[in-house]
Amino acid sequence: MPLYDYHCPSCEQNCELLISGDAKPVCPNCGGRKLQKLLSAPAAPGRAKAIVQRARKQAAREGHFSHYSKKERSRI
Repeated sequence: MPLYDYHCPSCEQNCELLISGDAKPVCPNCGGRKLQKLLSAPAAPGRAKAIVQRARKQAAREGHFSHYSKKERSRI
């Protein structure tokens, strides 16, 4: 499911929601249904890889290996 940014004109709040294909988004603050989808800046591909690698190394240092395959665990 994609993650989208929305603005609620009823309560003037912005929110980030995971929305499946044809689902109608609802404001988590006031329950309003007239949300406006906002444009988000895309992450640069090179930078995104570095962020993921850094996050995985941090998780490994903290001992969070449950989401790694055996091959990935041996590289850390």
